[in-house]
Amino acid sequence: MSGIGESAVPEAARQPGGQGGTGLPEGYAGQDGSLRSTLLDAALEVFAERGYTDAGLTEIAARCGIPVGSLFQHYGGKRGLYLALWEEFREEQERRTAATLTAERNGGVEDPVDLFVAGARAYLEGAWDNRRLGRLLVEDDGPAGFDALRRQWDRAWVRRNARLLEIDERRRAGRVRVSVLTTVIGGTARELGDCEDETEAREIVDEVCGILIHLSAPPG
Repeated sequence: MSGIGESAVPEAARQPGGQGGTGLPEGYAGQDGSLRSTLLDAALEVFAERGYTDAGLTEIAARCGIPVGSLFQHYGGKRGLYLALWEEFREEQERRTAATLTAERNGGVEDPVDLFVAGARAYLEGAWDNRRLGRLLVEDDGPAGFDALRRQWDRAWVRRNARLLEIDERRRAGRVRVSVLTTVIGGTARELGDCEDETEAREIVDEVCGILIHLSAPPG
């Protein structure tokens, strides 16, 4: 998952070695866009059908019509492909929510709760639009170390939401409130990953945004 507010990079992503500290090889950043898309589409298909553990690089390479060695060259193996998919999902969600917040602010919206809920709606709509990838990324079957990386990113997500809502994280009650709100959004995104009906998905988003408005209101 990624955050509602503006981009923030967790500590692991600032560490040297690989792309953003995620273990992606150095050739990843300069990769041709069409080749990247082909590789990641094939990886998503195989991961979604077989799960991460049972997925094979040979099958992924066959589906995108390139030698297995090219996968190692660009991604360093199966783990690199999975992490690249996660980066793709996270970055697209951040672009979507950041664009929404910019548009809201340009339209004169200043209230922190209104901005937060607008960002949450954009995030949830993105989770629906990219539900196949999102569904894969919340499964327990991922590469070694991914859960720790995801937890670290989730903590950064909570911090971004606190800043957007102008909540003082130094106060325990404030931290708990933001954590609850973030958990609601994350849980809803997982539900949308299993939803196949667009009307139902829109109803879920509307319902949850109403809940977030209520929960975001300052106490008292």
